[in-house]
Amino acid sequence: MTLKRLFIQNLRNLEGVDIHPSSRVNLIFGENGSGKTSVLEAINLLALGRSFRSHKHKPLIRHQQTAFTVFGRVHTDDESEVPIGINRSLDGEAQFKANGVMVASAADLASHLPVQVINSDTFSLLEGSPKVRRQFIDWLVFHVEPQFFPTWKAIQRCLKHRNSLLRRDRIDRFELASWDQELAALTEKIHEFRSACMLQFSESFSQLLGEFLTLDGIRLSYYRGWDKERNYSEVLTEGLERDQRLGYTHLGSHRADLKITVNGQDAAELLSRGQQKLLVCALKIAQGYVFNQITGRKSIYLVDDLPAELDDKHRQLLVHWLDTMQTQVFITGVEQETLLSSWRDKTDVVPKMFHVEQGRVREVSEILTSGLNE
Repeated sequence: MTLKRLFIQNLRNLEGVDIHPSSRVNLIFGENGSGKTSVLEAINLLALGRSFRSHKHKPLIRHQQTAFTVFGRVHTDDESEVPIGINRSLDGEAQFKANGVMVASAADLASHLPVQVINSDTFSLLEGSPKVRRQFIDWLVFHVEPQFFPTWKAIQRCLKHRNSLLRRDRIDRFELASWDQELAALTEKIHEFRSACMLQFSESFSQLLGEFLTLDGIRLSYYRGWDKERNYSEVLTEGLERDQRLGYTHLGSHRADLKITVNGQDAAELLSRGQQKLLVCALKIAQGYVFNQITGRKSIYLVDDLPAELDDKHRQLLVHWLDTMQTQVFITGVEQETLLSSWRDKTDVVPKMFHVEQGRVREVSEILTSGLNE
């Protein structure tokens, strides 16, 4: 699974970009503010329909323009090509296309282009809310279990209706029982999907962790969103009074979390910033590794400002694992030489180098080749 062509128009300060990335390693360098992170952002938009930098769409559109467009050609594992694209206008209207056909949601794009992001915000996996870790779990489940997304959507519909009933002065018990029954069945199914994936993920993560972090006692535990000793139907019945008081369903799969601890203590509170970075890298690499094990497909890695996030020793370790996985990667940094140095000992990989300056992207592979041969 690789991105064979990337076309960007009017995204932030990128006026017009049309590049053909390497199927393996792409190094993107330029001054701060030049637009190199926006190139990664464009790929993420193709993959998820949203930015990893902002939930608002207007800042994404270039000044004095009415819309942005991102288009890509995805080379699939069965040697076919799938064109995908997104167009977003100032009024908020979004259009998604895959294989020449308009699709209803960004989820249809995501199935074609599995992407992993490693940047400064990635550390919210440890410090952020349960929602961030829930999204981390669900990335893998979404890509390996076809029934996950329709089940997840059905749960959102059930919760919306149930919460609406809870906020009424008088509850229709018959109607509530109907929604509870459907919600319970769907929630148990989501839990089965998540727990199966997390079992395999935890095993791979444990094997990988020792290379990234020499620290004993790190443990991952999946919390499903309610007491593991009780079935969800009982939880809904017994928690009804509290739910009425709150006006929403307070327990369920929408409250699931991934607990990351060191000797029983919260990892975010115990680990140094450097250790947190290494732990997060291990989590991200393990996720791509398990995805490949289960599906036979490879995810694309977007690594923003690699030199700023890791020292030389651990940059080399991350590069080693990305190389071992033989996946497509896009890595940004300010200095060309620093990016190059991480790949000079990879004799079987010749990266493509792209220079970004004032919103323009230029391939400079010839500079990279001469640097590797010195």
